[in-house]
Amino acid sequence: MSEPEPRAAAAQTAPPVVNLANALTLFRIVLVPVFVVVLFVDDGHSALWRVIAFLVFAVAAITDQIDGRIARSWNLVTDFGKMADPIADKALIGAALLGLSILNELPWWVTVVILVREIGVTLLRFWVIRHGVIPASRGGKLKTLLQCFGIGLFVLPLYGALHIVGWVFIVAAVVATVVTGLDYIWQAISLRRSAHAAATDAKFR
Repeated sequence: MSEPEPRAAAAQTAPPVVNLANALTLFRIVLVPVFVVVLFVDDGHSALWRVIAFLVFAVAAITDQIDGRIARSWNLVTDFGKMADPIADKALIGAALLGLSILNELPWWVTVVILVREIGVTLLRFWVIRHGVIPASRGGKLKTLLQCFGIGLFVLPLYGALHIVGWVFIVAAVVATVVTGLDYIWQAISLRRSAHAAATDAKFR
């Protein structure tokens, strides 16, 4: 008869909350106010500071790609990371959109559509948090990537063809934002229904 595995060994399979992936996520959150301050230097009219703001934004956006890969490849996926990662994305994207609209670089309708979706998805996550965590999907990651490219080009003091390229990315991002938002709504409803069905089944057993 084999002996049961020690509880300590089983506990080691759970990744620690304090890890490199989560640290990168928190670093991205810290960069958000830095980006905002740099963007508004000289009322956003300084080409040099706009380039610096782009670099800060780019570093923050790159950490979004790195932390997820590290978490998956090093088995560091945690519930905290699943919640903090999309919140960090929304903080960065939201700050950039609001800043660009205040500077009249980006129409307010773009900012409103994207922020309503982002805030709505965050509320959905909290709505179902008792039943499970809705992680960032592949579509959500693509949406964030499109937003980052489009916003990054608008942060730079560019004109002409590159400005048009920026608009292409922004329009694609808005479409992806709406489509993935509907998908998250469906996931949240399905998760709630599954949890309710499981609870009902357990009650009558």
